[in-house]
Amino acid sequence: MRHVCSCVFVFVLGLVSATAFRSAPTSLTKFVSRNGHEEHFHSRRGGAILSAVRELEQVLVLFVAAVALAAAARRAGAPYPVFLAIGGALLALVPGAPRLSLPPELVLALFVAPILVDAGYDASLRDLRDNWAPLVGLVVVAVGLTTAAVAIVAHALVPGMPWAAAIALGAIVAPPDAVAATAVLRPLRPPQRILGILEGESLLNDASALLIYRLAVGAVTAGSFSLQAVAPAFLLAVLGSLAAGLALGWLAERILERVQHIPTAIILQFVGTFAVWLVAEHIGLSGVLTTVCFAMTLARLAPASVPARIRIPTNAVWATMVFALNIFAFIFIGLQLRPIVVELAPPARAQYLLVAAAVLATVILVRVVWHMSFNAAVRWRDRRFGFHPPRPMLRPTVGSGLVIAWAGMRGIVTLAAALALPEGFPARDLIVLTAFLVVLGTLLIQGLTLKPLLGALKLRDGDPVAQEELRARRGMLEAALSQLPADRSPAVDLVRKELKVRLGQLHRGARLHASFGADYEGEYGKALRAARQSLLAMRDSGDIGDDAFHALENDLDWMEVSDPLRAANADATR
Repeated sequence: MRHVCSCVFVFVLGLVSATAFRSAPTSLTKFVSRNGHEEHFHSRRGGAILSAVRELEQVLVLFVAAVALAAAARRAGAPYPVFLAIGGALLALVPGAPRLSLPPELVLALFVAPILVDAGYDASLRDLRDNWAPLVGLVVVAVGLTTAAVAIVAHALVPGMPWAAAIALGAIVAPPDAVAATAVLRPLRPPQRILGILEGESLLNDASALLIYRLAVGAVTAGSFSLQAVAPAFLLAVLGSLAAGLALGWLAERILERVQHIPTAIILQFVGTFAVWLVAEHIGLSGVLTTVCFAMTLARLAPASVPARIRIPTNAVWATMVFALNIFAFIFIGLQLRPIVVELAPPARAQYLLVAAAVLATVILVRVVWHMSFNAAVRWRDRRFGFHPPRPMLRPTVGSGLVIAWAGMRGIVTLAAALALPEGFPARDLIVLTAFLVVLGTLLIQGLTLKPLLGALKLRDGDPVAQEELRARRGMLEAALSQLPADRSPAVDLVRKELKVRLGQLHRGARLHASFGADYEGEYGKALRAARQSLLAMRDSGDIGDDAFHALENDLDWMEVSDPLRAANADATR
């Protein structure tokens, strides 16, 4: 609790500092002449540069404060988007906060494209096929029902809101975000079927919701909407997006397999991500569908050609990027909310909050009602015809349905879609405020209660993923051992010995297997720490220079991350 309080204090200090940066005069704006008189810069260009520097200072302070909030969330055992949402709400209430914004046409490309590529790359086609029925229900039916219900509620409360704008609001708040749900669920080791459904839903419902969003925004811009006129072009865009995603994924893999320089490979991945989105949008396709298909194609092809020395740092960079994008999204939405909250008259503010509360309740209720109805139908089918999954998995129960229905927290896609609305869009301020409050409300109400709910239900599936990993490791090691030559050279003997040690431990009993893994990791870790201390002492004493030090440090780092038996014993020692 002390660490959480200290991190919250850092965030508040960051808000105060950001305000101080904005309000206090800076010494860079003036200089002292030779005769001692103060003179000010009058150059318009110089003033713009200084303003940009101050804004950069403020954003950096807010970013560090948000990182502290995320650390507090981890210590508290809460999903970090919950604390980021709280920070965004506090930022909206701070007087003197910077007024920053992004061009609406760049928001989706900047925030959504990398998120979709990251989620699409990790998506499991097998899990999507196995859980196609609940996924279709959540991705198509639940998104459609949520969009329609929210549009009806918003239009009823604000009769002057155009229907297209109300539908846009519904599409913005319709897609849940799996980041918060998996942040809560993964440490608790829930049934894999639940995780697979939530992660697959998060990937695919972004596509369905943002397609509706695009149509609604386009209808507002055009001033009218005709289904007959839009349907052919819409169908062509969907099919073209799928084809373009496949082709661009194949092309990207052919390019990346020839790149062996790690920084270049990582840069090309990000450039490719934004290029795919921008090209799709430029030629009239769906950036969302094209990007998702691109990522899933690349995920199937790249593992066979991308070496580990590139893949390991790439994964770390992408995880950092997704984390940073979540932080920036909450910072920018908080900065957007400040003028809205300040400029609203009290009656209008009360109406906006009423609309937001009604939309929040609608979003939660529609998901629970729909999925529990679907869950009841599936359980009836299983009782009538039997449960015959393609592989071991949790049978649908009331408990599993409750977890999935309650894991409807909204996140970065909702924020990005709200920020991407063009200036002058009907009821834009209301939509932006409502979107943020829906994100905040779902994270607080559902995000903080999901862990106790899962703990109370005690859902277990025997951990089929761990069993699959064990079988796969055994198969990999047996294949590797069978490829060794029959000669008895020292090098071959050393490789064979290491493989036999790994393979032999996999065949032992679970208790001995876990004990061996824990003992081995402990001794291996102590040995590496001793080697590292020796290396540091040699550098500090001047026996070796920094070039030799960094080369050997890199060797020790690779030895640590590739600790023999750590991977093989990961499941037994978790």
